[in-house]
Amino acid sequence: MLRRLATSTALTAGLAAAAVSVAAVPAAADTQPQLPDAQAVVDELEDDGVFIEPSIDAIPSAEEGALEAASAGSDTPVYYVILPSDTVASQAGLDVLMDPVMDEVGDGVYAVFAGNQDFVVLSPDVEDTQAIRDIAVREGGGNQVDTLVAVPEAVGQVEESEQAGTVSGLVLLGLLLALVAAGAWFVHNSRKKREAEKAKQLEEIRQMATEDVVRLGEDVARLEIDLAKVDDATREDYSRAMDAYDQAKSLLDTIQEPEQVRLVTSALEDGRYYMTATRARMNGDPVPDRRGPCFFNPQHGPSTEDVVWAPPGGSPREVTACADCARAVRTGGQPDVRLVEVDGERRPYYDAGPAYSPYASGYFGMNMMMGMFSGMMMGSMMGSMMGMGMGMGLGAGDVGAEGDFGGGDDFGGDFGGGGDFGDFGGFDF
Repeated sequence: MLRRLATSTALTAGLAAAAVSVAAVPAAADTQPQLPDAQAVVDELEDDGVFIEPSIDAIPSAEEGALEAASAGSDTPVYYVILPSDTVASQAGLDVLMDPVMDEVGDGVYAVFAGNQDFVVLSPDVEDTQAIRDIAVREGGGNQVDTLVAVPEAVGQVEESEQAGTVSGLVLLGLLLALVAAGAWFVHNSRKKREAEKAKQLEEIRQMATEDVVRLGEDVARLEIDLAKVDDATREDYSRAMDAYDQAKSLLDTIQEPEQVRLVTSALEDGRYYMTATRARMNGDPVPDRRGPCFFNPQHGPSTEDVVWAPPGGSPREVTACADCARAVRTGGQPDVRLVEVDGERRPYYDAGPAYSPYASGYFGMNMMMGMFSGMMMGSMMGSMMGMGMGMGLGAGDVGAEGDFGGGDDFGGDFGGGGDFGDFGGFDF
């Protein structure tokens, strides 16, 4: 960039001398100054980058040479247009002159001075001309020559700032894209892990439910009942047991989500009760009241009584139990607990975690679970079920018959807020 004139004070003095000559021109210039010929402006700008209106004939050659040197030394094309005062009175008037000039000369920055105060920067391709003007005014320190000479430097500063902003924007965009990609990878990876875990749980729960269905089928088959030789009540209970067994088998084949196993175990609970009722009728015993399954192992069928029992390290609570398990608890023995496979380890189903909560809820329903399972790991099971929207009392008999899964133009002598300068060489054009 061209260095600012070191002799601006001397140059200003030269312009002051030129003022005497121009000021002596008769005031017959009562006529309004006319816009210069656009082609004449074009020719001068293409020649040396500086156009000085011919009526301004006393500008010292040193000032004109300084402007020509500034134009020639600028990396970005810079052109100077100096007009007499009152040549243009509005932005529209300036556009009439400069639009065809810029169309002909081409891209670049055009610094226009009209008189000693009106200064504007125009450009057909540079957007932030106001910033260029503001920097030039600040660097010029109120001196018109220094202000004009500072325009190329101001252009450079604005371009550097814009480039820095572009680079920062690209960096931020890159970081944003990286974050989006990382987030997408994390979501994808998390989804795959969840799907893998869900598939593993589904397989474990399906296997568990399959064992219960097979066990019920075997127990029903051992009844060896001749329907032609039993009364209607026995035949009806047996039919209900078989229907529940068939429904459990059918639902087992349609399980797609771990939560759906509760529909299978609910059907199994129905089948277990009606099988027990059928056996009682066949033996001539009273049909037992319908109670919840044996807490220790729902495969045992309906419970016969409630017993007080404490899990290892837990507090005592009342649970339902079949006759054999109740006897074991009372005598200090070990009940026959239903064990399930969890990560390759066999453990009690009620201590297997929230994945097995639907299995238990199908057998017992929420009302029974709230009492029997609280304080054990089934506490987290119940939280899981509530999150799935399972209502209180869900359990035996809840499966449907079909198995549903349910600035103004007036410049005022100040081209866009230009601010006052000292006299251009002490002279008013």
